[in-house]
Amino acid sequence: MTVGCESLMQAVAEVARASGDVALRYYRSGLAVETKGDGSPVTLADRAAEQLAREWIARRFPADGIVGEEFGVQNAGADRRWIIDPIDGTKSFVRGVPLWGTLVAVAEGDQVLAGAAYFPAVGELVSAATSYGCWADGVRVRVSPVSSLAAATVLTTDDRFPARPARRARWEELARRAAVARTWGDCYGYLLVATGRAEVMTDDVVAAWDAAALLPVITEAGGVFTDWNRRVTAFGSGVIATNAALAEAVREQLCETNSGVIEALRND
Repeated sequence: MTVGCESLMQAVAEVARASGDVALRYYRSGLAVETKGDGSPVTLADRAAEQLAREWIARRFPADGIVGEEFGVQNAGADRRWIIDPIDGTKSFVRGVPLWGTLVAVAEGDQVLAGAAYFPAVGELVSAATSYGCWADGVRVRVSPVSSLAAATVLTTDDRFPARPARRARWEELARRAAVARTWGDCYGYLLVATGRAEVMTDDVVAAWDAAALLPVITEAGGVFTDWNRRVTAFGSGVIATNAALAEAVREQLCETNSGVIEALRND
């Protein structure tokens, strides 16, 4: 089935909202928490939300593949695949903190065509698709114009970030130079960058379902989304998301390789 990026943007927003609303039914309900093999938490809410998303996609796009955090890969040979994180920020979710979201993306190969991030507990949804901009509640949104680190708000997932000592030292120096440094983490930090309420959000280690939906959200809002090796990808080594004005300065501080100009800016 050939579907344009604008239609895919509408689709990822619809399924993210439907799936996130399932998760919201369990929020602050005292549900049991299990621990997965990697040490991360999982709940009935994660599984119920992902199951709804899978059923929604299978009905409308039966030839497409699906990659989800809780149930793995379906239709692995498909040219186009949907990438789902039913609850990004489960640690926040199970503690009654509203800074969690549902992420849905559509990709062909390593090219993410559209993505949506829905935050049910705070009532915000942002979606984007290649060449169609980034939208929140019918309004086009953009990153901030802040061009000085001294005036910037910089975010990461928690105060133990990054796990690697060299990266931690670089982050701590960036945080010291910024106006505000906070650990408003997981996908919520990327929402703040895309809508101009923060200038930097970064994570040291991410899976595809953590990052894929957020790449078009940040880039179509006018920002820059790379891994820690300066590659514009959702399938790399962590994530650094910034507004455009601070893109190079932040990567000069954080990235292991500081030579040259990042791909996203070189192609502008």
